[in-house]
Amino acid sequence: MPMHPRDWISVTRQGIYIEPGDFHIDPLRPVPRAVVTHGHADHARPGHGATLATPETLAIMAARNGGSLDGADALPYGETRRIGDVSVRLVPAGHVLGSAQIVMEYGGSRVVVSGDYKRRPDPTCAAFEVVPCDVFVTEATFALPVFRHPDDGHEIAKLLDSLRLFPDRAHLVGAYALGKAQRVIALLRKAGYDRPIWLHGALQNLVDLYRAHGVDLGETRSATDANKADMKGEIVMAPPAALQNRWSRRLPDPVTAVASGWMRVRGRARQKGVELPLILSDHADWDELTTTIQEVQAGEIWVTHGLEDALVHFAKTRGLHAEALYIEGYEEDPADATGGGG
Repeated sequence: MPMHPRDWISVTRQGIYIEPGDFHIDPLRPVPRAVVTHGHADHARPGHGATLATPETLAIMAARNGGSLDGADALPYGETRRIGDVSVRLVPAGHVLGSAQIVMEYGGSRVVVSGDYKRRPDPTCAAFEVVPCDVFVTEATFALPVFRHPDDGHEIAKLLDSLRLFPDRAHLVGAYALGKAQRVIALLRKAGYDRPIWLHGALQNLVDLYRAHGVDLGETRSATDANKADMKGEIVMAPPAALQNRWSRRLPDPVTAVASGWMRVRGRARQKGVELPLILSDHADWDELTTTIQEVQAGEIWVTHGLEDALVHFAKTRGLHAEALYIEGYEEDPADATGGGG
């Protein structure tokens, strides 16, 4: 008889703990051994004795940690590592550069922990891979039927149309420094926009890191030292926190935009003074979450964080065992914490 995953996986105050491998997944506090799904700071915290992740995620963690990371242990996609008695493999999650699902096999069962993920194509990272399993541990950031993300090209067209309509105004786009900023740039290039894109200094390091890993983002320039006149009619990108502070005053009559799945909620856009909401998310929407649950063919669905209850209900209506783990601490990336993510 296979051993039930509940007999070897538990939720502690540090997060998900894998007993036969003696490691935690995306731990919330320092632990002796961590396996990390991706580089967003709410999942990839420093201070662990050892950190197993993809080479790209480790590079991101090092960059955010001042250029070094103690105990880094790289596991490329598709390779298998034995940790204690558990077989561990990392496969793409489609969330950001280096993001991974953690595939674990032990006691005759396979468990997949998704981390954060999305299903639509993204030119800046490897696409999500469906892995059939016995238990699928999923996020639920946008797990309500109201969240159905529009076509990416449609949202980028809104930005380019506004640029043509207001040629004397800068267009200031708020986007997370990791993943969202690079994706917006890549989508602009795909749409044929070939002008330089101006960057807030807080974005430069990770844009350079993406380039170092082979992601072509075209020409970017520093907005920090530019003259106000230089940025008339240009696209300027910054972390969401910069949209309402003194930094933005250097721009000529900016049109303020935010790229986030939360821009679907009109009240949130109005509250933050967003003139041009761009519904671009690095998380799966309702249809993508429910489709994934069916495609992985798991008999059990565990939900880690987000809008858990609706997704649990959906899985139960499909005859699956489903439960919420109610793990707190994965809602925002502290490096960008202004509500502009998603």
